[in-house]
Amino acid sequence: MKDDLIKPNDLIYLILDARRKWLVKVEEGREFQTHKGTVKFDDVIGKPFGSVIFSQPYESQGYKFYLLKPLPSDYVIYMSRKTQIIYPEDAGLILIYTGISPGSVVIEAGCGSGALTCILGNYVRPNGHIFSYDIRKQSLKKAKNNVLKAGLSE
Repeated sequence: MKDDLIKPNDLIYLILDARRKWLVKVEEGREFQTHKGTVKFDDVIGKPFGSVIFSQPYESQGYKFYLLKPLPSDYVIYMSRKTQIIYPEDAGLILIYTGISPGSVVIEAGCGSGALTCILGNYVRPNGHIFSYDIRKQSLKKAKNNVLKAGLSE
């Protein structure tokens, strides 16, 4: 499918191993440098999510990197934030205790950085809706940007 191919401006979850993972934006002509070599985004564009790519030689050999499509929980962990967030494992309990399900309409008081908003938004899809309120304009702006990055806006 066309949506399974990596395009410029897509966010990818770049994984070297269990400890070294990055959520990065693919930009034409740019590259991502690590201590294990360089990943050139021009080599990534057009590959399907789930592919493997090798870094440009680092000490005479390239290293294997996995190119994965980020999950909503990945956006939450790596999102830009200024407030404490509710992590996915805690959000799971919230979903269980509240009975929120696909199609639910949820009112969220205090969106902070939008971490819970992203989790809830993914969970109530495709017909549900999250109405999120915050008294701080800065929090609303940050949450909106994070929700957009996660691909969860209307």
